[in-house]
Amino acid sequence: MRAYKGIVESGVVVLIGARLPEGTVVTVTVGEAELLRARITSVLKRPRKVRVRLKPVPGLVAEAVPAGGVSEAGE
Repeated sequence: MRAYKGIVESGVVVLIGARLPEGTVVTVTVGEAELLRARITSVLKRPRKVRVRLKPVPGLVAEAVPAGGVSEAGE
């Protein structure tokens, strides 16, 4: 077994300074420090999520549910 250095680019592991034959099976080991740094970096660079909260209109809810609370399909 031999160790090669590499980097992940667009979700693909790219080996630096290595030429392996096509179809070679490899195992990738990631150190804890690199994994933690990558996670922190991805969180900081991620676009902010915009949350929109809509307040329900009482009239629409009353029209959607029949007075008895049971839908017509449940009869």
